[in-house]
Amino acid sequence: MNELEQVKDYLRSLQDRIVAELEKLDGEAVFRRDSWQRPGGGGGLSCVLGDGAVFEKAGVGFSHVFGDKLPPSATKGRPDLAGSGFQAVGVSLVIHPLNPYVPTTHANFRFFTAGDDSDPVWWFGGGFDLTPYYPFEEDVIQWHQAAKAACDPFGDDLYARYKTWCDEYFFLKHRNETRGVGGLFFDDVNEHGFERSFEFLRSAGDSFLPAYTPIVRNRRNHPYGDRQRQFQLYRRGRYVEFNLIYDRGTIFGLQSGGRTESILMSLPPLVRWDYDWQPETGSPEDTLYRDYLHPQDWLATK
Repeated sequence: MNELEQVKDYLRSLQDRIVAELEKLDGEAVFRRDSWQRPGGGGGLSCVLGDGAVFEKAGVGFSHVFGDKLPPSATKGRPDLAGSGFQAVGVSLVIHPLNPYVPTTHANFRFFTAGDDSDPVWWFGGGFDLTPYYPFEEDVIQWHQAAKAACDPFGDDLYARYKTWCDEYFFLKHRNETRGVGGLFFDDVNEHGFERSFEFLRSAGDSFLPAYTPIVRNRRNHPYGDRQRQFQLYRRGRYVEFNLIYDRGTIFGLQSGGRTESILMSLPPLVRWDYDWQPETGSPEDTLYRDYLHPQDWLATK
């Protein structure tokens, strides 16, 4: 089995595992499974759940696309590959819970090959991040402990590097705030060879469910009212802004002629914007802005 097929097998298995666990957590809704083909080459499987008891919307997509020319978003940091043929395989997911006390989350794990088939350039990328509305510090710490545990076997400095990269990547410059409390973001992973790099991707991918599911179980029955719901919808607007303005996966998908419905399945089903809204000083909403929406070392004294 060649390298690409090994990664495809793993990512398909990861998609299956995540879909099964989310259905189990929700207890009512099931995923719609939608196979699709890309006219320019390749295709995928989009799994989408809606109107569940726990998850208002969840999308878990697998794709394998290829073509004769890498789109600009993929060659920004690799101008030598401009115009090269490529193959890209990945799993991407976004989960929008119903209860405002359960955080939204995103994860992505991918593998690219480009250039000459006889001597291709390849690399892994991905990560996961957490976007709470009414955060609990113990949840954020546990999330980052899981991220660090996924990185530690591969280098003492890896978590710090990829955590910082996540903070910098998921930053809304026009709002001067982070999208959430971060996690991991990595790209261009290939310096230790295929086997070791693939092992790291699996470590990161396999750590997602154990990191997220305890948070869901602990918070899904937390009481909430209209105030919390309206704030959740307002903050979801930030998620939309980031995905449509900055997100490289969204931009790559659209530039490469991917399936629009699958690319935009990450967007929440309901969202609101209010003109110049500001949280009341000392309120739980103010706590999010004051204590969580800026980079910090969550494990410094833990």
